[in-house]
Amino acid sequence: MQAFQFNTTPQVIFRPGATNEIGALARLKCGARPLLVTDPGLRRIGLCDPALHSLAEAGLGVTVFDAVEADPSLATVMAAVEAGRAAEVTGVIGFGGGSSLDVAKVVALLLGSGEEIDAAWGVGNAKGPRLPLILVPTTAGTGSEVTPVSIITVGGEEKRGVSSPILLPDVALLDPDLTLGLPAPITAATGIDAMVHAIEAYASRNANNNPLSKMLARQALQLLGANIETAVFDGANREARGAMLLGSMLAGQAFANSPVAAVHALAYPIGGIFHIPHGLSNALVLPHVLRFNAPQAAGFYAEIAADVFPDLAMEQGTQGRCAAFIERLADLSQRLGLKTRLRDVGIGEADLPRMASEAMKQGRLLVNNPRDVSEADALAIYRAAW
Repeated sequence: MQAFQFNTTPQVIFRPGATNEIGALARLKCGARPLLVTDPGLRRIGLCDPALHSLAEAGLGVTVFDAVEADPSLATVMAAVEAGRAAEVTGVIGFGGGSSLDVAKVVALLLGSGEEIDAAWGVGNAKGPRLPLILVPTTAGTGSEVTPVSIITVGGEEKRGVSSPILLPDVALLDPDLTLGLPAPITAATGIDAMVHAIEAYASRNANNNPLSKMLARQALQLLGANIETAVFDGANREARGAMLLGSMLAGQAFANSPVAAVHALAYPIGGIFHIPHGLSNALVLPHVLRFNAPQAAGFYAEIAADVFPDLAMEQGTQGRCAAFIERLADLSQRLGLKTRLRDVGIGEADLPRMASEAMKQGRLLVNNPRDVSEADALAIYRAAW
């Protein structure tokens, strides 16, 4: 039997309207003075208001840090740490998309342990302890609420990760109502992101790829595949929104233990250099990376093809089903209204070599890919996507 380790968030709460009752949970888990980490857009549209009201009703002294940006910078992380120290906070609540949740995780670590961020980069280097932590996702994409990873942009372009089970929160609070107002383009991009998590987890070459991750990946793909178009084109559909949020979380549990690979490695330079949202960055390279991987991974892709597109169960043969799966994924992005070429998001052909060089810095991801990726391979994939 294969040896493996499986870590996940110890408590998951999934309930429409659960955010309205977060005060009692935060008082129990985070103490009297929580720090709420979010972004200015969510604060501006009032999505945080029910949570803040509940926290106030519970008698908690909340400090709000609402300056998280997309692809959050190290400067933002340190500003949040300073805000938390000044208020002598007793716990952290991350509220928002993956950027806010990633910042909240690192802030909880740095406030709780006093360690330096430069000592925490990489896999297993964070020492802890961290402050108590609750994560509340408002998009169905990153699965950050159940992953031990935080991705931060350093030096303006390079993305670095802190990966440690210490970052897993005490509670993931999933409230589908928070996603009802999510615009269609963001719903589409984050939904594809979640699908990428499940696909890469299922086919990961990582030694810890395990039966639990594979099971979770397939359940995630079934939920995501069946509901992504409804969620994009009928955003008020609570059932579809809930299915997407649950699917995103399950995919997060899968890739937290069977890590992602070349799709993410090649997506990071797109986001880091050109500030393209992470989900769209993944979607832009997804079919091209899968085609590159097919000689080694066709069996994996054929196994999950019908989870996303049930009619592909009728497709005969591993190679044929794999090829059909990849083409259908490419078609899905286009059908959802996402841009599908690198040139469409302002990336020039002359930028591709630099991107390939940057992608090679993501060795912790590339090592998990079913097929070895050289810099020349990365450049060829980018050219195909351009």
